[in-house]
This record gives sequence, C-alpha cells and structure tokens, in this order.
Amino acid sequence: MKIPNHVAIILDGNGRWAKAKGMPRTYGHIKGCENLEKICSMAKELGVKYLTVYAFSTENWKRSKEEVDGLMKLFRNYMKKCIKIASDNKMRVRVIGDPTAFDEDLQKKIKELEEFSSQYDELHFQIALNYGSRDEMKRAVRELALDVKEGKIDPEEITEQTISDYLDTRGLPDPDLLIRTSGEQRLSNYLLWQLAYTEFYFTDVPWPDFNKAEFVKAIEKYNGRDRRYGGVKEDTNV
Repeated sequence: MKIPNHVAIILDGNGRWAKAKGMPRTYGHIKGCENLEKICSMAKELGVKYLTVYAFSTENWKRSKEEVDGLMKLFRNYMKKCIKIASDNKMRVRVIGDPTAFDEDLQKKIKELEEFSSQYDELHFQIALNYGSRDEMKRAVRELALDVKEGKIDPEEITEQTISDYLDTRGLPDPDLLIRTSGEQRLSNYLLWQLAYTEFYFTDVPWPDFNKAEFVKAIEKYNGRDRRYGGVKEDTNV
C-alpha cells in the first residue's frame, strides 16, 4: 500500500458527536483533542511524513463565548502536552494561521512548542489555528506586495513557487490526501492553494471516533485513485 507523504485533515464533528451523547460541545472538543494525540502516533506508524490538521478557523470566533473560551483553555493544555507528544514521536510541530489574535500566554506556548520540537524531523505536524485560507492569501499578498515595492522582487519573475513561499505552509509539500470527517463535503476555507491536486476523502465518522482502521480505509481509497497532475498520470515506479 502506497502511503501519502502529506495528509491534511479537517477535524469535524466534535460538537455533534457530544450532542448525540447528551454532553456539552466542549466535551466533544476534549475527546477530539485526545484523538488527535493518537492520530499523530498512527500517522508516524503508517509512514506519513507530514500531517496538517484544521483545529480552529478564523470563522470559529463566531461561536458562543463559552465554546470559544473552552477551546482556548483546551489549546493551552494541549500545547503543554504536545511537548511530550513531540518528544515521543520525534515530531516537529508548526502552527499555521495568524496566532496574533490569541492571548499573549498562548502565543508564548506556541512559540515554545515550535522551538522545542524544531530538532525533530520524523513527523512534521502542522496545526491550523486561527487559520483561513483567504486570510492566509491576503497576508501573503500584502507581504509580497511590500517586497515588490521595496525592490526585493521583480513582478515579472513571480512564479507559483514565489507565491507558495509567502504562504503559511512555505517549505512544506502540498497535501496528497485530504480527509474530512463527520459527513460534510466542503473545504471550509482550508488550504485552498495547497489542495489544487489533492485527493479528497469524506467520511461520515465524526472526528472523536476516527481511528486507525478509518485512517487505513482512507489511505486504501487514496491508493485506488488514478493520480494525475495536469492530465499526466503519476509515475508510481519512482
């Protein structure tokens, strides 16, 4: 079985999963966070090199204050726990998105985690926090425009790679497989540039119940796809 080099996941269904059990939405987020720890180990075990997850979007601020506050508390705890997870899995952690919207203590925890894990390279784990693809592109265009204005870049020499180098995911390969849990079939403003040639897999399984068997099922479906780039089938012998 061919393992995708880079898997992106939209972690969906925590709240609905909790509601179905008669529990508050925050309970679903807690269980979803616990499952994320397991998935990191599974990804490494399966041979995935890059794992990028959508944890909190720019639109998620519109949720109730109680739910947002609960998520911020969960992120704080997770950043501390993630240091051990990173050490156990020899995993480099990187946060994509705009962290400046978070409280200073959470920004500090993010920075500490990124610096601590920078020594590892067996699994590259990206967490999208306060992330929205359109916001990412807006920030990238502003930075690129400033560099053009200052004469650092010739507009005539701007390529697709130039644009990629200004995105939050700079230096990372594009995802080979996108998984979205809990039945929804949309991208929700996630990695719009990066997913241009990505295979999509949608499952009705909510995120807290997404386990190794489901992960393998997604990869098996990926293996059954006829991977083409610009109309040319990928050479599987390389």
